[in-house]
Amino acid sequence: MTAKKPMIFCDFDGTITNSDNIIAIMKKFAPAEWDDIKDKVLSQEISIKEGVGKMFALLPSEKKEIITEYILAHAEIRDGFREFVAFTKEEGIPLYIVSGGIDFFVEPLLDGVVEEANIYCNHSDFSGETINILWPHACDEECNNGCGCCKPSIIRKLAETDTYKIVIGDSITDLEAAKLADQVIARDFLIKKCEEHSISFSPFETFYDVMKILKKREVTA
Repeated sequence: MTAKKPMIFCDFDGTITNSDNIIAIMKKFAPAEWDDIKDKVLSQEISIKEGVGKMFALLPSEKKEIITEYILAHAEIRDGFREFVAFTKEEGIPLYIVSGGIDFFVEPLLDGVVEEANIYCNHSDFSGETINILWPHACDEECNNGCGCCKPSIIRKLAETDTYKIVIGDSITDLEAAKLADQVIARDFLIKKCEEHSISFSPFETFYDVMKILKKREVTA
């Protein structure tokens, strides 16, 4: 693929899944004020960490089972993802899921497809009246963006100096990771942000597209 060793960092919500699961949860279960919080995150008026924390704080912990059942029943995995995971294993390319999503739905949806050790996401605490989001992968000393699940920090932790960093994503939560990448594969809002920041990218809709992009690089490298 390249003289450097490839490593893939892939988003979850809206990338592996066809839609954003946090947005789906909020639309179904949250009071109206969640929408204003979401808009402030997208406009970068408030940090992702602050926004996600505030949105989940609108939801009572007692609804954990109902919310989980709803997402597991309605979330759709994007076409070609299982084949893509198999492809990365065949090619010996490390694949890490770096997600601003929450463990109670990310891990069950990826169970049996991606090893839990390769999943980096936010955690949840249902012991209080409302859902409390925990941040085990917070920003390192090089990042002060309030990412929540800090994708650049995870990349710095896992990638070596000779790593060819491939970032796959769809939203504002993937922008800082895209800035560190050697190759960006993007869809939806991340395309707009890459264009704004003059970041080169390849567009995709399915993971069959992603595999074609990566195989093309293998041929041309």
